[in-house]
Amino acid sequence: MPRKERLMSLIVMVAAITLCGTGAYAEGEIQPTNDLPNPFQSIAPWGDLREGRTWGALNAVAIDNDGESVWVANRCGANPDIPPGESPFAYDSCAGSTVAPIMKFDSSGKLLKSFGAGLFIFPHKIYVDADGNIWVVDGRSANARERKKYPDDKPKGQVVVKFSPEGKVLLTIGTAGVAGNPPQALTEPCIVVTAPNGDIFIAEGHSGQYPGQGPDSVARISRFTKDGKFIKSFGRWGAAPGEFKTPHDIALDSKGRLLIADRGNMRVQILDQDGAFIAEWAQFSRPSGLYLRDDMIYVADSESNGLPFAAHPGWKRGIRIGSLKDGQVLYRIPDPLEMEGTSAAEGIAVDAKGNVYGGEVGPRQLVKHIK
Repeated sequence: MPRKERLMSLIVMVAAITLCGTGAYAEGEIQPTNDLPNPFQSIAPWGDLREGRTWGALNAVAIDNDGESVWVANRCGANPDIPPGESPFAYDSCAGSTVAPIMKFDSSGKLLKSFGAGLFIFPHKIYVDADGNIWVVDGRSANARERKKYPDDKPKGQVVVKFSPEGKVLLTIGTAGVAGNPPQALTEPCIVVTAPNGDIFIAEGHSGQYPGQGPDSVARISRFTKDGKFIKSFGRWGAAPGEFKTPHDIALDSKGRLLIADRGNMRVQILDQDGAFIAEWAQFSRPSGLYLRDDMIYVADSESNGLPFAAHPGWKRGIRIGSLKDGQVLYRIPDPLEMEGTSAAEGIAVDAKGNVYGGEVGPRQLVKHIK
């Protein structure tokens, strides 16, 4: 083989090894990561609500910058009877409620404060930025059933709201009650995260995983300046690299890479901040939530094989924990209901001691997994 060809072959080989080292797994190339140790003890439910309050569906949980306090946004204690085959996305909500959905707990589970009453219809995810501000994503606007039942409700939803830790509204991105395109509007925002320079990344398109969706469905990441000025959007509906079917959660690692819970495609995608594809990890199953701490990645799968459109043969639900350096899955906190509806954690957060908090939509509770 000529020297030039040998050199090119070596370069290709090294590139392939490097790519595998970053966890570029295709789903068909790996076996389910089910049989793993669980080094945690679980407390369910966790968190003392004030007398008379009950949990609504919640998948919004985050850790305060003190490393131990827990922020939660839940759907106002609404526990509707969901018709068989219908999605909870259309039923659990704060429509017509005067309950404050945003709550802060100390590490013992004591409720410290709450705010945000009357501002949301579908709190979906919560995020704490480097300055301690609280961001809440309102994932949809009122549907026909809710508008009929609560005709006097003001327009809500399809927005991302930034609060001070005391509950003062500092910034709103999107137009309340209106689905559309940036800069004026958002469509089914799922999650928000901020970069060290203050840039804001919002994942949009919750419905992309559902049957009947196609290329016209919204599935994108939209980027804004720290003041909320629109920069660009990237991504579209699909299964190719850089495409999404419900980008349900998002995180930034220490290298500035975006890790996206591409739930409908049953993978975690890794992109740069301009949307260029780096790698994908299928070994964490069908991701609803993800969290990064101390070079570890925590991924919550709340749906696999529990819903008609979420079949993932051979894979069991639960929280998978692995190395952020190479993508190796090391532990799994099992879902107590492996094959029924949507269960276990959709939202996930990890405190400075390594305790894992799961926000559960189906069981409607907050769970603490103690390391």
